[in-house]
Amino acid sequence: MSHHIIEFRDVCFRYPDGTEALKGISFRITHGESVGVVGANGSGKSTLIRHMNGCLLPTSGTVNIGDFPLTVKTRRELRRKVGIVFQDPDDQLFMPTVFDDVAFGPLNLGMDEACVREKVRGALDVVHCLDLQDKPPHRLSLGQKSAVAIASVMAMDPDILAMDEPAANLDPRSRRSLIAFLKTFKHSKMIASHDLDLILDVCERCIVIGDGRVVADGPSAELLSNRTMLEENSLELPLSLQGR
Repeated sequence: MSHHIIEFRDVCFRYPDGTEALKGISFRITHGESVGVVGANGSGKSTLIRHMNGCLLPTSGTVNIGDFPLTVKTRRELRRKVGIVFQDPDDQLFMPTVFDDVAFGPLNLGMDEACVREKVRGALDVVHCLDLQDKPPHRLSLGQKSAVAIASVMAMDPDILAMDEPAANLDPRSRRSLIAFLKTFKHSKMIASHDLDLILDVCERCIVIGDGRVVADGPSAELLSNRTMLEENSLELPLSLQGR
């Protein structure tokens, strides 16, 4: 099951304007692990997620997905294995209809038409957007766009799932459905989010990022109940723990 392993080794990344977003990030995720990534705005969470399938490549250090180092040459193949949900759904939706957007990935994987239709309907049903399949994405609300972007990744059956603020724009019902889906996704997944209750509910392990570095890495229940450590990183206890 090595193709489900994710490893960052001393990864640094500097944007063209000179901003150092990642400063020596190292961690290893094994098959089936569910890992949350939390941190303040600007801590490096989104930059980290974008390294998962080559949207960004390290300035130094290495990212390995399974047996493959992530490079310009390998990222096309690795994008077939790693499904990414971006924070801004407009980064993912570009086809004339919702159906076309969700079908785009499966079609590019070579699935036949009947299989594609089944995958699209199943993914849209999970996020309660089946009735939107014929609508143009630009006519959707932000929450609907986010749900469709999630469906577009789910339809591809990725080996590894990486999500950046997946619940940020969802209504409560869609958020609950997303959590239920994530609990059934048995492969490796990494979820960056300010929704610490979602992380606590879905991820057994949590990585805390601060100023481009790993501040803490351990069991979610332990780290997300550490009020002092969270406050030092501009975070608060999950709502479910605040009354305790």
